[in-house]
Amino acid sequence: MDKGLKIRLPYFSVNTKSYMYGKEALNLAKEVDKLAEKYDVDVFFTCQAVDIPLIAQNTKNLIVTAQRMDGIKPGPGMGKVLPEALKEAGARAVNLNHAENPMSLFELTKAQKRADELGLFTIMCGSSIEDCKALAQLNPNVVVCEKTELIGGGQIADLDYMHLSKKAVKEVNPDIIVVQAAGISTPDDVRFVLEAGSEGTGAASGIMKAENPIQLIDDMLAVIKEFRDKSGDDK
Repeated sequence: MDKGLKIRLPYFSVNTKSYMYGKEALNLAKEVDKLAEKYDVDVFFTCQAVDIPLIAQNTKNLIVTAQRMDGIKPGPGMGKVLPEALKEAGARAVNLNHAENPMSLFELTKAQKRADELGLFTIMCGSSIEDCKALAQLNPNVVVCEKTELIGGGQIADLDYMHLSKKAVKEVNPDIIVVQAAGISTPDDVRFVLEAGSEGTGAASGIMKAENPIQLIDDMLAVIKEFRDKSGDDK
């Protein structure tokens, strides 16, 4: 695990997926950067690999995050995403095994090892409770528990799933941050998962498809800050 990047909980994540890129993604990142400072919340901004340098150079509060990485070293690897290249570009964290870009256990093991070597913060995604427990064995920094069928659908998981998936991860390694994220599309969703024990949350499609993404992020971060201030959970 990366020992350098300390995350205050609960954190928030904004993911552009492939909805936007280039100048549009940069403009959004700049606005989110201001909101991260306004609410004093740790925000991961996950974007296209080609946009990482520009966003990292033009923001100061965001944790710029890659959408994927391969567990390779400099050398052969045509078409693979090189960890060293991501880090030099300005990425401080990386998502692994999202349902829209799954990885095998072998690939995940190699990617986590390379991330550890380079000090990159890792966020692994799992669907079933069994998946989340298996991912915890690899000791990522974060396990995001999100049912595949709920991703992008505007519906969040039930309380049983949230409680059992968190318990499964923490039983393996209590230091892993456990996050519920699928289907987050409103400030009420953010409040619900935090009250259910999620140590952070975020949104991709819910934000990208919103009529006013910046206002929605503002409202969601306000909930994060309110929850943190109320609970005193600023780690």
